[in-house]
Formats: sequence, structure tokens, C-alpha cells
Amino acid sequence: MPLVLGVDSSTQSCKAVIVDSATGAVVRSGRAAHPDGTSVDPEAWWRALNAAIAEAGGIDDVSAWSIGGQQHGLVAFDAGGNVIRDALLWNDTRSAGAAGDLIAEFGAAALAQRTGLVPVASFTITKLRWLRDHEPENAARVAAVALPHDWLTWRLRGFGPENPALDELVTDRSDASGTGYWNPATGEYDRELLVAALGHDVMLPRVLGPAESTTDAGGRRVGAGAGDNAAAALGLGAVPGDVVVSIGTSGTVCAISRTPIADPTGTIAGFADASGNFLPLVATLNAARVLDTTAALLGVTHSEFSDLALHASPGADGLTLLPYFEGERTPNLPDATATLSGMTLASTTRENLARAAVEGMLRGLGAGLDALRDLGIPLQRALLIGGGAQSEAVRVIAPEVLGLPVEVPEPGEYVALGAARQAAALVTG
Repeated sequence: MPLVLGVDSSTQSCKAVIVDSATGAVVRSGRAAHPDGTSVDPEAWWRALNAAIAEAGGIDDVSAWSIGGQQHGLVAFDAGGNVIRDALLWNDTRSAGAAGDLIAEFGAAALAQRTGLVPVASFTITKLRWLRDHEPENAARVAAVALPHDWLTWRLRGFGPENPALDELVTDRSDASGTGYWNPATGEYDRELLVAALGHDVMLPRVLGPAESTTDAGGRRVGAGAGDNAAAALGLGAVPGDVVVSIGTSGTVCAISRTPIADPTGTIAGFADASGNFLPLVATLNAARVLDTTAALLGVTHSEFSDLALHASPGADGLTLLPYFEGERTPNLPDATATLSGMTLASTTRENLARAAVEGMLRGLGAGLDALRDLGIPLQRALLIGGGAQSEAVRVIAPEVLGLPVEVPEPGEYVALGAARQAAALVTG
């Protein structure tokens, strides 16, 4: 059967998988690192994509492809198709003040109703407002705005500064729903909000439906792509009743809903998914790195850290870690810091510190599940994925903290596999 390519262009790296469209089996794969930082030249993603594809053996024998990627990042083009400045990524919090300004101007409830979101520093709309206020000369040059996976799709289709067809930019509903200027209920861009953010109207990618496609220069079918969380849910085969809990660079809790969600508190982002449903999502900035940091502090490996945590009692004898090492997105506290409390001579042990780190991280994710429940979204099973899910302590403690049966799928590149599944549908129907 035909082979397809699925890509995950994440914050940290680019993963490419070549998949048999009939069986879903990974035939070959490749990976390349991305640079660190919250502001990155998109050309680094392009180089990494090409390196990952080359390591995977190339795509001459591929019939269709699709790209999943990190959400929200701002890629701004001038009229010649050149990227104006480094892309501001989802985890760049300098636009927190811009988020507050937009809420003050339009109101949180109105923004949630119009876009499914209440702005925080992560979303593209706030980065556009920051650009307008802090780099007005760059803002004035902006002719088009895209997201990371939109830009990579455009480049791999054969476009770029040497072929600057900005009207060939495409995106999908899941990634468009993370911008803050697209309405997941109507499927339309909210141009008033876009202009309020940037100061003028610009070209935006055409939003492809779940079954729609375009083509590349070689005539191959190209899927709409997806934001990373939507692609992962697609790769996992998540259905209504499932909640996907991802413990990676960031933490996410997302469920599948048949109806759009608008949360005026801003706790839940009312994203769309990659299948035609909706993907209400709660995100935290502090996830697997909480475990990394605490293990490093204790001077142990991850396996030893897990053993320490499992040798402590639930509740860690009152030792509590509020793990806001990188500020926090949910709750929206971009300038917060971590706090360790409940320290006594009895509670302050290596075992309790390890347990408190695991429980603190999971409580942040558990608050996301509670928010979904409060909006009446049925939750029956948690699917635990990401690097943090490989910790035995996390797997054991998660059901206690999350209050749900927990399943841990086999480790896999689920974002890339979700993109490959989307591409496979184009050739198999």
C-alpha cells in the first residue's frame, strides 16, 4: 500500500515518520533538533525538517504527507514572503501585558464567545499586539501571518522567498483555533480582533477542513495538518469520554467534545480538533521539567527519583510543591515562581521531596480535569502520554490524583502519527 509522511515539528525537535497507509506501521523515521529559546528563526525549523526527512530516507516514494506542529507561534511575513523577525513561540511570555490589554478592550466573556479563548501570553493574537506596541516598524511590514506548521507546509510544498505565493498559505481548524482571531463555532476569522491586535488587516492562511487537502510541487496530496495536541489526539484514536493528559515540555489536558466550548474564565481553551469535533484544552507550563529539576536537585537519575517518590506516603507527610518554575499559564500567572511548603524536620526528606514534585505536577493537570468536569464534559478514561508518563511514579500516583482510570499507551510519536493518519486518509479514503 502507499506510504505517507507524518511530521511533528515540536518546540524541541522535528520528527518525521514514514508510515504504511494500510497498516499504520512505521516503516522508517528521522529526527533533528530545534534550537533552544522562546524566539526562533523559522529557517531553523526548515533545516530540521529537511534533516529529519533525509534521515528517514527521503520522501520520493511517499504518496501524501501532513505536518503537525507546536501551536500559537507567530510567523510574520512581508509582502515578498520573507520572515520579518524570529518567530515568537507559545512559551514566550513577553506578551502577557498585551493579553491583559485585549481583555480590557473587549471583555473576557465576549472574547470567549467569539473565539473560544480568553487571551493569555501563549496565543498568537497577543504576540501580534506585542509586536504592534514594541516593534512598530516590524508590525507595519507584516503582510501575512502564519503558524509554525502552516509555514513548514508552505515551504515543503515549494514556496518561500523565491516563490512568495502568500495566497498558498493553508492551515487547519485546530491550529487556527489557537490564534485568538478565529471562531471555531462559525469557522471564520474574526478580522476585527486581528486588526485590533496588529493595527491593520493581513493575509491569513486558508483553513482546510479535516478531509480537505492541497498538493505540493510534485503533485502529492498534502493534508491540512494540525496543532500538536489535535494531532496527538488523532494519533491516539481519542474519542468522546477520553481525556488526553500529556506530560512533556508543557502539560496539557484535552478532551474530545462534539460541541464548541466557550469558557469566560479562560481556564479552558475552546480549540477545534483535527476530526471535525472540538478539543477543549487546559495547558500548564510546568510539566516534565518539574521532575527533571527535582531529580537534578536530589542528584539522582529518573529511575532513582521514581523509587524515592514511591517510598513516600501519599501527601508526602504534608510537604507540598507548587511547581511554578517557569511562571504558569493555568492559572494565568506568567511571573509566578515555585514554592515548597509544609517543611518540618519530619517531612523534609528526599523521598517526600520527590513525591511532592510528582504530586504537585499532577495536581496542576488534575485541576484541568476538574475544569472540564465543571463544564459538563464527560470524562471516563485518561490517556497518559509524553516523556513524563514513562516515570513509574507518575503512572502509579496519577490515578490517585486525577480521579480516573489511567492508561499509558506504548511510547510513540503520536503527533507525527496523527499527521500520518491524516495523510493516509487522503490516499485510502
